[in-house]
Amino acid sequence: MHICIYEDRNYRKLLPLVYFRPVYDLRCGITLLREKILRCFTDANVILHTRDYLTETVQRANPESPVNCIPTGVERVLFVNGRVLPGPEFEKLIGAGQSDRVFMTGENVVAAWLSGTELRKMNEILSRRVLADSDFLHLERKPIGAQLITFPWELIHYNGEWIKRDFNFFVNGLSDNDLSNYPGVYFNRPERIHISKEVTIKPGVVLDAEDGPIYLGTGVKILPNAVIEGSVYIGNGSLIKAGAKIYENTSIGPVCKVGGEVEESIIHGYSNKQHEGFLGHAYLGAWVNIGADTNNSDLKNDYGTVKVFIDGELVDSGSQFVGLIMGDHSKSGINTMFNTGTVIGVSCNIFGAGFQAKFIPSFSWGGPESLTTYRLEKAQEVARRVMERRGIPFSDLDRKIFRTVFDDTSEERRRADEITRF
Repeated sequence: MHICIYEDRNYRKLLPLVYFRPVYDLRCGITLLREKILRCFTDANVILHTRDYLTETVQRANPESPVNCIPTGVERVLFVNGRVLPGPEFEKLIGAGQSDRVFMTGENVVAAWLSGTELRKMNEILSRRVLADSDFLHLERKPIGAQLITFPWELIHYNGEWIKRDFNFFVNGLSDNDLSNYPGVYFNRPERIHISKEVTIKPGVVLDAEDGPIYLGTGVKILPNAVIEGSVYIGNGSLIKAGAKIYENTSIGPVCKVGGEVEESIIHGYSNKQHEGFLGHAYLGAWVNIGADTNNSDLKNDYGTVKVFIDGELVDSGSQFVGLIMGDHSKSGINTMFNTGTVIGVSCNIFGAGFQAKFIPSFSWGGPESLTTYRLEKAQEVARRVMERRGIPFSDLDRKIFRTVFDDTSEERRRADEITRF
């Protein structure tokens, strides 16, 4: 069996989180979307499809998988939308396909079987552009129960549910820990707490899994008096600071340092929020650094639904709770304040008194008083330093992607004055 996990035109509604990654490498629960799809098809040969400028970096991360092409001799492929959260019926409904057909959730394409002429036509498209629903809609249609992620806050909304699902998949029953290794630690419902290898938990820590499971990855370290309320995932190599308060439906890591108060948020990986301050209903990308006493609001004073600036439009989220959406390599200074539904692009350096604008374009430097362009060469140099501190080289390919994203976001910066205040 061959499957192709692809990107479609709606990737733009997940910006700025997907400037440096394909949509299927976003996190929800314990794993990435791609990993959820692949565990439905454990014996499949995997083909990946992404935007042209990400081809080399996706190939570098997945050397065993063809990217943006169908290998010679492959006669039949299941195409799966990379934005899908596959439900329990997903494998059964799709895996048995014998003829070319498209699987739909409402008016949206979730997956499609292609062979013969249809597959050859699609192979010509893969290297040129992202796919569109119209590429499949001439096929026989079949409804399927599945959830497609369209906006960033949907990842946050479903995060708690998917921590539980992923926990059940990986732990496969009640967790069995040797708690004698952790004197002075309070465990509530220890059978719902999974502790991986080389985990350090200091005295005074409370792990409370009464309302949901807690999964601690390999090499996690939790300092004294931290409180963690499930459902929570803490990824490999992450550090939870002393006195931290990590509340329900939160995913952290891998390789993050987190303190203060965090609730219903996703911190993608390699990011730091080490100090006091509140982060709620937020999604932080990779290589983000949140300064001391930075806070975000996630609920409006009038308890109305939160509007969020997405791809040039102000979108009503339909939710009362939406916090901060921050792209990769962005940073906030000490005492920074973000309002409900604030979107910060990639590689921004944000600081200053008062609430920040609700949308700040990528490669911006400044705050409420003024914004200027963060010079590309300086942004690249800072990214190099940050990544090399963690033993990850900043390559010529990374520089090339920074340049592409910088150029692609120039219009956002040009229009910043008219779009950053509502």
